[in-house]
Amino acid sequence: MSDTERILTPDPLDGDLTLDRSLRPRTLDEFVGQPDVREHLAIVLEAARGRGEPCPHLLLTGPPGLGKTSLAHIVANEMGAQIRVTSGPALERPGDLVAILSNLEPGDILFVDEIHRLPRTVEEVLYPAMEDQAVDIVLGKGAGARTLHYKLDPFTLIGATTRTGMITGPLRDRFGAAERLDYYSPEDLARIVSRSAGLLDVLVEPEAAREIARRSRGTPRIANRLLHRVRDYAQVRADGVVTADVASTALAVFHIDSLGLDRIDIAILRALVTTYGGGPVGVSTLAISVGEEPETIEDVYEPYLVQTGFLARTPRGRVATPLAWRHLGLEPQEPASRQAERLF
Repeated sequence: MSDTERILTPDPLDGDLTLDRSLRPRTLDEFVGQPDVREHLAIVLEAARGRGEPCPHLLLTGPPGLGKTSLAHIVANEMGAQIRVTSGPALERPGDLVAILSNLEPGDILFVDEIHRLPRTVEEVLYPAMEDQAVDIVLGKGAGARTLHYKLDPFTLIGATTRTGMITGPLRDRFGAAERLDYYSPEDLARIVSRSAGLLDVLVEPEAAREIARRSRGTPRIANRLLHRVRDYAQVRADGVVTADVASTALAVFHIDSLGLDRIDIAILRALVTTYGGGPVGVSTLAISVGEEPETIEDVYEPYLVQTGFLARTPRGRVATPLAWRHLGLEPQEPASRQAERLF
């Protein structure tokens, strides 16, 4: 496999790419939810088409699974452009990025997922590429080295990140537009489930779609995953029709509770409550307790637990809220740290 193939070949473990691609919306009209983002992109894209120019560089931010990759493909479809897909960790050397940029056709779109993980030396290559459609290539080494100024065809960079704060100011300032995706409402998720069910040729009753939506943590990717599992359950243990009762039973089998918490969520709350007395506890210690990486806890699990009021982030660490205690069937207790403070 060549370097370019390695860089542009999607990671098979990437959650966004393991979903059935046929479920992805192809146009802004098909994209459900995020009304402000859709309106802003519709204006930007129509203006670019009217001028006969490529779309301006876009930065898409927000938690995982909300549709950043789908929107990148939608932009390509709306602009009638080809899209090349890579990720920040895959671009290890400046030459990796130069090889991709030099092979882009006029108007092509380069989508860089996890753009906050670009090495600094690679990021610096992007600055002139984004501003001047050019890159500087160093030929040779030492005193005999010379710089070749290579002009690129006009292109659009779309960057996606779950950690906006980790993007450097110089890179962030070079994007023409930045859009943040927020968690979806249960109503929008129910529409997504119903649309996906139609594409999968699965009969899902409206109340069942709402039940799946309620347990999807505000995330379309999770809604589609749960739909797949409920479909499997209905096929094997029911008559193939997904009713509200079938959906509830199937989700219970797969350990998704009534609020959308899975086994890891419950393990995090239980570790906080039973092992550490409600906290505070550092994220690294908490990650070891549940057998996950700290980054996974911070990026995948914590945002929903904080949003739903089960967990609080404090300067001293993570703390379980009274709601977390009650969800585990326990009586809320004052954290041990506060009890100790009162003794002194």
